[in-house]
Amino acid sequence: MKLSLLLPPKFDERKWTLARQVGIKQAITLASSEYSDKPPPYEYASLKSTRDTFNEFGFELFGLEGDQFDMDPIKLGLPNRDECIEHFIQLLENMGRLDIRLLCYNFMASIGWYRTETDLPERGGALVSGYKTANEEPHVSPEKQVSTEKLWDNLSYFLKAVLPTAEKHGIQLAMHPDDPPLPSIRGVNRIMYNGEAFDRLLRDFPSESNGITFCHGSLKATGEDLKLLSKKWMSQGKVFFLHFRDIKGTGDDFRETFHDNGPTPMAEYVQHYHDCGFRGALRPDHAPTMYGENLNSFHGGISIGYEILGKVFAIGYFKGICDARDIPTGTD
Repeated sequence: MKLSLLLPPKFDERKWTLARQVGIKQAITLASSEYSDKPPPYEYASLKSTRDTFNEFGFELFGLEGDQFDMDPIKLGLPNRDECIEHFIQLLENMGRLDIRLLCYNFMASIGWYRTETDLPERGGALVSGYKTANEEPHVSPEKQVSTEKLWDNLSYFLKAVLPTAEKHGIQLAMHPDDPPLPSIRGVNRIMYNGEAFDRLLRDFPSESNGITFCHGSLKATGEDLKLLSKKWMSQGKVFFLHFRDIKGTGDDFRETFHDNGPTPMAEYVQHYHDCGFRGALRPDHAPTMYGENLNSFHGGISIGYEILGKVFAIGYFKGICDARDIPTGTD
């Protein structure tokens, strides 16, 4: 497997330097205009500029992750969704031209990954995020809500439109689970929150480009057997990307942890995923905010869980596990 990190699309001397110093070669990024200060990545020159900057610093831009532009018209089925789908198709065309073959996406409408707390104390006073249904904010406005049936219809409409282009360019579309994995958040229904939903996704769209981001933390919150799920989907070659983090609790009440300080036997699971044949990109997911780092306001996860020191620690931890078990990591 290839160890990777989610890095900002705009050069960040500290984060990018630390990532290279711990041996990371494969970068994942969210290339939206909001974070790149460039035109949207469905414009070829913009995505090429981002790719070239990563290359110049010694990274391969291995994949994109998250909503690269506003995807709510697609998810909610708004009148302008066809225009947004055309932008998505153009993004896939650009990725093909630039040899970027992985796109981790989600179908969480109106609200992305969501937490009710972002400053829970972890080991040594590090700060982590958590979620508790009882602390959830009020429901969003009715126009931002959507039925379960409509979400499935919108997902089907979207995939029928974009999968031919993904197949043409050999791009892996890796669906991320809803986070938290619950059927509704603040009045907004969700559909990708359990193993059954992913089985349906794979069954309804049997494309070589249709697959899964196996987010260990999100799926663990479902209470399902992660070894059984991962073995089934990895044996089918359908796990394109692996997010690894740990939580304490269950879907409606949990908190995150350091990668070495939760209930999951991480070394055992790394070995399991390797034994199941996974050879794609693995990245440490949300990590604690540590001493000297800024805990900025929660905004799509760009700060909460995505500062660098916890990720550096996690990379060293995973490299140690892999080295002890003779599992290649694609790092220096």
